[in-house]
Amino acid sequence: MRFIFKSIVVLLLTLLSSCGASKIDQQVILNHPEPLRISKSKLAATAPKILVFTKTAGYRHEAIEKGVETLKELGLQHNFEITQTEDSLQFNTENLKKYQLVLFLSTTGDVLGAKEEEAFKAYIHNGGSFMGVHAASDTEYDWPWYGKLVGAYFVSHPEQQEARINVEDGSHPSTAHLNDTWTHFDEWYNFKNINPDLHVLLMLDEASYLGGINGDNHPIAWYHIFDGGRAFYTGLGHTEASYDEPDFRKHLLGAIEWCLKR
Repeated sequence: MRFIFKSIVVLLLTLLSSCGASKIDQQVILNHPEPLRISKSKLAATAPKILVFTKTAGYRHEAIEKGVETLKELGLQHNFEITQTEDSLQFNTENLKKYQLVLFLSTTGDVLGAKEEEAFKAYIHNGGSFMGVHAASDTEYDWPWYGKLVGAYFVSHPEQQEARINVEDGSHPSTAHLNDTWTHFDEWYNFKNINPDLHVLLMLDEASYLGGINGDNHPIAWYHIFDGGRAFYTGLGHTEASYDEPDFRKHLLGAIEWCLKR
């Protein structure tokens, strides 16, 4: 009997010990903090903001809408936020403070009034960034400051065709993915008033197509530090098809990353 009693006591103690451990384990599991999760809204709040300006007072490129769509896709993939406008009144001091980059996408003609020009100039003076795509160089001919900012003015172009581009600097984020030469189909701008202080990234080889008038010095993409801010320009982007081309999309993305200083 004594042996049986001892056996029952040992069994009860074992069961109690197991139950206690199980409860402790459950408590540890239940009280363990959940992994830190950042909401999509919080991520959006931290994303750099880019103002894409598409106003045209002259020729309007059919690829503008495709370009905006592409920039929005790139923004979703690489954590920046696109706001598109054709309202020049958005160029005021308070509104421009929201944006880390102002991007002129194939704007044409006189698109800003005197007050808007002053606000944009102040934005650059205070360290803002500018990026111009294609017809951004066909814009604001009566505003010399803008001409120096964008880097050159459009003067003419031949018919659209394939051309060879020489990569002058492959270390920049907008060109690092390219080989030494890049063959691309586009509308090739000829330029005037080329700013001598530009850092040229891509140079057109005029021997590879018909209609170039700039000779051996025919830049087609460049950047520079100007008047307190950053400025980047690419002459590519006339056709809708170019916005589906992986090399051109990477070219745009790298330029944006450089303008955003990241």
